[in-house]
Amino acid sequence: MGKKEKRETAQYDASLANGGSESQEKHPKKKRKNREKVKEPHNDAVSLATETPTITIAVPGSIIDNAQSLELATRLAGQVARAATIFRIDEVVIFDNKSTSDDASTEIMENDSGENESGAAFLMRILRYLETPQYLRKSLFPKHNSLRFVGLLPPLDAPHHLRKHEWASYREGITREKLNRDSVGTLVDVGLSKSIMIDQVLEPGIRVTVEMGTNRNLDAGPRKIVPSSRPREEGMYWGYKVRYASNISSVFKNCPYKGGYDHRIGTSEHGVVIKPSKFGLPSFRHLLIAFGGLAGLEECVEEDENLKGKNVHDIFDSYLNTCPHQGSRTIRTEEAIFISLQYFQEPIKRGSKRHKCLGL
Repeated sequence: MGKKEKRETAQYDASLANGGSESQEKHPKKKRKNREKVKEPHNDAVSLATETPTITIAVPGSIIDNAQSLELATRLAGQVARAATIFRIDEVVIFDNKSTSDDASTEIMENDSGENESGAAFLMRILRYLETPQYLRKSLFPKHNSLRFVGLLPPLDAPHHLRKHEWASYREGITREKLNRDSVGTLVDVGLSKSIMIDQVLEPGIRVTVEMGTNRNLDAGPRKIVPSSRPREEGMYWGYKVRYASNISSVFKNCPYKGGYDHRIGTSEHGVVIKPSKFGLPSFRHLLIAFGGLAGLEECVEEDENLKGKNVHDIFDSYLNTCPHQGSRTIRTEEAIFISLQYFQEPIKRGSKRHKCLGL
């Protein structure tokens, strides 16, 4: 991972994907690379240590490698995205089992053809694409072989995926161009009948969150850009972020939240069996729930050189079997995500309430 990408990932409050500059039209390849890089407006650099608890899931990219076709791989990725949205997940971390370098994350920007794309890169691309509101996708994502079958997937229909006729306090948008050379604002396409103006001058192709207010006159303004965390702080679910980790230890080490994940849960058929009503989840700020691949989390830990001599019980606060007495010999990871996130609904609710009661 380059210095620029590390800095953008650390700030982490910008959009997950964004467009290239209009001035790059003469260099299509360069434009395609820049479209999916993380850019950030100047006023969007806010602390990630919010008072609202967050939930992160960690999923191995290797689950894509078992898919027998591009269409099946796309459907699998779609299931992960649906689960993340249905259960209001704030962050999805895609980790490699054997990689030792975070440089692999640049593959998403540099692999224009999709040929020999790793499972992690493929999964991240689909997740980011699906999280993006439909009216922004054409601008933010160039044509790519890995996106050939995304049209077959059911929409996430998340709260920020607004229709053209819907009005909301906030909308996601993409910057277009200044009104003129001396303008003090920038036009932003927010998926309505016409672009609106914001009170900052930004280069074209940046994904931003705009505070729309109550005035439905699109010529009124200028309107303000706010941190992408603002809707969430007001109780709205506003999609998930996507992050790459080169191995399981990097999931923890590169956590973007101040103080890291304060409770880590691993899921496995070899985990402890506890009824959801009996599972006491402590108050938390940032909860992590990790899932293994074909060989489980045990293999992920064993293959991580940074975790030599440790086992799953050393790195997770809880290690649970969320589906005991299974009828099938195997539960696929995409199935385990749905099962486990449903299992944790009540414990998470109780932990969140304790968090608020204690004023953490």
